[in-house]
Amino acid sequence: MNEIIEWLKSYSTGSGAGKFIVGISGGIDSALVSTLCAESGIPTILVSMPIHQQQHELNRAHNHIKWLKNKYDNVSSVEINLSHVYDTFEMMFADNEHKLALANSRARLRMTTLYQIAQTNGGLVVGTGNKVEDFGVGFFTKYGDGGVDISPIADLMKSEVREMAKELGVNQEILTASPTDGLWGDGRTDEDQLGATYDELEWAMMVTKEEFSKYSSWSDRKKEVWRIYNRFNSINKHKMRPIPVFIKKEK
Repeated sequence: MNEIIEWLKSYSTGSGAGKFIVGISGGIDSALVSTLCAESGIPTILVSMPIHQQQHELNRAHNHIKWLKNKYDNVSSVEINLSHVYDTFEMMFADNEHKLALANSRARLRMTTLYQIAQTNGGLVVGTGNKVEDFGVGFFTKYGDGGVDISPIADLMKSEVREMAKELGVNQEILTASPTDGLWGDGRTDEDQLGATYDELEWAMMVTKEEFSKYSSWSDRKKEVWRIYNRFNSINKHKMRPIPVFIKKEK
């Protein structure tokens, strides 16, 4: 934990940016990242960006923001309701509506908002993705929540995120909440979308060659989780790799 906080301080100093900008969803990842930023002592702006959000998600975000502002004097906040902006955007595609594309557009509207605030305030947009999401199953929106300047918890498994958040005193309602990306407005969880829990996906991500050699003796559920993990890892490779660049041949 202290290593991450020192890393945040060092990066902020080296970049010349004097503030951190963190989107707050009401989930554990953004709660941990925002708390780590607050602990760094660097001015931190927390941004709530509801788009037809479930009220319980919004309440968790508000409670977390209030807790951080009461505890740290370097923390401020702003709420920008993007529901009207999203509705206007959605109307432009009413004749060719694609549910997943529109869900991802919510994340991209939020990214644009964060960068507007970051550039206005001379700050860095801080990512909130964990290792399973960012490098395991690619469960993030390209140029949405994947569009950030720095990623302090991208090398932490979800279990490590929970442990660190608990140690820092993050609200119990966030610690026990079912993870959700908040992009659908109907309360569906990450598990609903992925078909596996983060603990299961974390297991699949850490499977060793020795353990895989015993595949035939695995339970049906383990085999299913393994298939789920590898399917998402494969179809989302384009998110986790650098943009392909054509390299011209030297004459």
